[in-house]
Amino acid sequence: MKKGIHPEYVESNVTCACGNSFTTMSNKPEIRIDICNACHPFFTGSEKIVDATGRVEKFKKKYNLK
Repeated sequence: MKKGIHPEYVESNVTCACGNSFTTMSNKPEIRIDICNACHPFFTGSEKIVDATGRVEKFKKKYNLK
C-alpha cells in the first residue's frame, strides 16, 4: 500500500438511536446509527408478519397449512 493516501484507521464509538453503544474500528471516530442488533426485530425476537391484504392466509389456504 502507498503511504499517506489512505485514511487513518481509528477506534470508533458507535451509538444507536435506542441508546446502545459499542466500540469498533473505522475511519471516523464517532458513528450514529438508527437501528442496531439490540433493537432490530430480527435479533430481539419481536418480529411480526404484517399482512395488510390477506396474502399470508391465501398462501396457507393454497397449501393447506395451519
